[in-house]
Amino acid sequence: MDQKVMDQVQQDVLFEVAGIRKIPPQTAFSLRVNGSSFGMGSSEHITILPKPDGKGFDMHVKSGTKQETAYIPVVVSNTGHAEQVYNDFFIGEDAEVTIIAGCGIHNGGERDARHDGVHSFHVGRGATVRYIENHYGSGEGSGERVLNPVTNLYLQADSYVEVETVQIGGVSATNRLTRARVGDGATLVVKEKLLTEGRQTAETNFEVDLAGVGSSANVISRSVAKGFSEQCFFSKIDGNNRCSGHSECDAILMDSASVKAIPEISANHVDAALIHEAAIGKIAGEQI
Repeated sequence: MDQKVMDQVQQDVLFEVAGIRKIPPQTAFSLRVNGSSFGMGSSEHITILPKPDGKGFDMHVKSGTKQETAYIPVVVSNTGHAEQVYNDFFIGEDAEVTIIAGCGIHNGGERDARHDGVHSFHVGRGATVRYIENHYGSGEGSGERVLNPVTNLYLQADSYVEVETVQIGGVSATNRLTRARVGDGATLVVKEKLLTEGRQTAETNFEVDLAGVGSSANVISRSVAKGFSEQCFFSKIDGNNRCSGHSECDAILMDSASVKAIPEISANHVDAALIHEAAIGKIAGEQI
């Protein structure tokens, strides 16, 4: 990393979303702070290059890479800041990589702060990807903290992708979209954990195309809604070949909050096996 120095607030937000206060040495990374690159670096097997317009990067993971980790967090600490970035990931055949992302917004002012990130993954044959994305909001300002992530996943044959998304708290509004096309023998696992409180709103949309022979997907959302917050969960799985798919939404409802769950499955092949589940209910005080 270069000689730029983060202030204490920025360091605290970075720790919340990525579990670090500085980038580990010899690690591929891209750290973005208030709309600009705060540092970027490649490792022996992972190359990260900025896009020409500065609004994102391209990551290339070499074929055969094993058990490497890359960090790509975003920190926003300026009230009124708004941006949209586009990141593309190209994962080589038989590679194994963990990518730790996430965005944290600290808003101490009166204007809204917003980050919209579009991440597109092109996952090679036999590759394994674990993608972790944490969202966090803080600050005593009246301005909102808005996060709208889009994740596009293209899984080639026999690949495996596990996506873990966590909204830790403090996010005023979020609209989360995950789209996936799953190839022959490939597997997609999505695990979402979401917390809303006060008058926060959250909408989650999953769109999965099980296109390949023997493809599979398991999409699970766990959420807690408190206060007067509102959540909407939409999940759509299309079985377009011999495949298996499972969608599940479990929500705990507290106070005067509301949760809407709309799972949809569509079997377009005689050997498509699809299941959806949804459960919403209150929790007793002694169980919290």
